[in-house]
This record gives sequence, structure tokens and C-alpha cells, in this order.
Amino acid sequence: MTTLVSKWNYPTTVRFGAGRIKELPDALAATGIKRPLFVTDPGLAKLPVVASTLKILDDAKIPYGVFSDVKPNPVESNLTAGIEVFRKGKHDGVIAFGGGSALDLGKLIAFQAGQTRPVWDFEDIGDWWTRADATKIVPIVAVPTTAGTGSEVGRAGVITHEASHTKKVIFHPKMLPEIVIADPELSVGMPAFITAGTGMDALAHCLEAYCAPGYHPMADGIAVEGIRLVFENLPKAFANGKDLVARAHMMSAAAMGATAFQKGLGAIHSLSHPIGALYDTHHGMTNAVFMPYVLAFNRDAVEEKIDRLAAYCGIKGGFDGFAKAVMKLRKELKVPHALPGLIKGLEMDKKRKTLIADMAVVDPTAGGNPVKLTKKAALSLLESALNG
Repeated sequence: MTTLVSKWNYPTTVRFGAGRIKELPDALAATGIKRPLFVTDPGLAKLPVVASTLKILDDAKIPYGVFSDVKPNPVESNLTAGIEVFRKGKHDGVIAFGGGSALDLGKLIAFQAGQTRPVWDFEDIGDWWTRADATKIVPIVAVPTTAGTGSEVGRAGVITHEASHTKKVIFHPKMLPEIVIADPELSVGMPAFITAGTGMDALAHCLEAYCAPGYHPMADGIAVEGIRLVFENLPKAFANGKDLVARAHMMSAAAMGATAFQKGLGAIHSLSHPIGALYDTHHGMTNAVFMPYVLAFNRDAVEEKIDRLAAYCGIKGGFDGFAKAVMKLRKELKVPHALPGLIKGLEMDKKRKTLIADMAVVDPTAGGNPVKLTKKAALSLLESALNG
């Protein structure tokens, strides 16, 4: 019974359903936000979905500011600039609107704007989060427009340390948004590439959480159903961007993945993180490239679990059948089979490969892999992902 010890946390209030973005003013009132900073990414800021959302705030006579200087893999300079805008505008809360990058940076601005210590002092290591002044963290309303990271139900944000080119996870319980508005209509205009990448990110979250060692049957159950939803709905959402039912199920799967991975992640993420930090690749698509190679690497430790998972998802053939289903899904979504298909002109010398392996084994997600990720194993997996 000594192994049956764990700690469980579950998400916040989620207002789920088509058209619920209209409730944004009410959500702000419920959280006590009177002067929000609207944080989104530069591409999204130019689209009608942002204009229509800001009109909802205008009609409700809610004063707000907008910040959109957010890279696909947010860096410290983005955070510094966002905090400056937050303070100058005398904002008292954040609307984090968009995909994972905007959601993470919005949460980090809300967290860090009132702190006096550098953000790196709050990395997700031990009890470092207790260093923060919790009274200075402002409330967050999160509005996802993609179905991938699930950051809207998470208590952390990922940011790249520019000097070392490493991704850092910043954690605090109060970074969890107080209210989430999950409106699948907001994701209708998402390009097919982003639909594929974010959807595969949701699958990676669910799959790695399910395979992570440790006792967390509730996370396992959520992950399994999230995986089924992805296999059933991601191809539909990719083929028809206006399929609201498929979009809604994918939005659920994304939140489920982020809820489940409190149990842990693994080598898919620990290898993807350094590639994203060094080459600025789309995180979900990078996960998708590494997925089959890591699944094969972990086979001995997870085969029995994957057999059960395959049966639940209606996939014949146990582990092998599931692995084939992953490959089929990747092909349908036009996921590159190897990293050179994702990064144009990619060339890696021995020094760069060694650096990536070194970064992967110390990444905070590496410890959740069901098979110990050694430097040798990381190099082998990287070679597989390079050569296909």
C-alpha cells in the first residue's frame, strides 16, 4: 500500500459551449476584474475573432489594454514587456486569449507583475513557488482558441530562458485561471497546420500522463477518454475546420490532457522542449514527430497499459495496433515523419546533438518517463527522429 500515495488537483470553473464568449463581462465581474489586460498573440490580434471579443468588452463599457508581443515559444523579454504594459495601464487582472503561448504568457504576467524576485526564482522545483507573494498575484480569465496545450486549466506557464535556450516551467497554484471560457466557435478559423499541431499536443499530454508511473487512477481515466476523443475527432476537425462538434470534443480533450498530466509527462516533451527552444518549432508538432519513437522506446514498461488503452479506443492489435494508429493519424494530419521535415535546412553536428541530449535529460518532464531517460537513450531517440 505504500505506493498508493498521491496528491490530486482538479481544474477550475469552465464555462464550456458554443457562444459562451458573450459571458466574458460576467466572468470578469465574478473574478473582481475591472480593468483587464487582454493578452494574445500577434497573429490572432489581427483576426476578426479578437475584434469581436474586444467589442463585447466595449459594449459592456469595460476599460482594457491589449498586449500581443508574444513569440510562439515565449521568452523573458516578452514577459518583461507585458509587465510594463500591465503596470502602466494600472490593470487589475488578465484575460489570456489564444493558444498555449498567449495563455502561458498571460498567466505569467498576472503572476509576475507584482513580484520583486526574478521569474526564474519560481521555477517548478521543490517548494520554490512558496517564495512568491501570493497576495500580489492578480486573477486570470482564460479563453483558449486552440485545442492543444490545456494551459487554461493549468497552474504553470512555460517560458524560454534566452541566455541558455532552455524552457523553464514556472509554477504557482494561483496561476490557475479562476474562470475559463471554452467556446469552440473561437477555434473555427484555426489553420489546418495549427489544428493538427495543437491536437497532437493534446494527444501527447494524455498519452504521456497515462504512461507515467505512479498512482493516479483519476488522471489515468481522464487521459484514456481524452485519447479516444482525439482519435475520433482530430481528423474531422483537420478535414473540416467548421465542424463545431469535432472542435468542441477537441477542446475538451485539450483540457483533459492538461488535467491528467499533473501525474507526469515524459520523453516526448523532454526532447521536444530543447528542439522548440533552439529552433522555435511548433511545440505540438514537435511532440508529434517524437511520439512514435518514444512510444517504441517505452514499450517494455507500458505494453500492458497500451493494450488496455487500445481496447478502450476500439483499436485492434494491442500495442502494435495502437502504434500503427498513431502513425496513421500522423499521416492524415501531414505530420513530418522526421525533424528535417519540420525544420528546413536542418543540420546537426555532434556538439549540437550532445547539447540537446543534455538538455533533455534535465528537463523537468524527463522524470515522468516510464523508462529512465539517460543521455545515451536521448541521443538514440534524437537520431531516430532525425533519420525517420
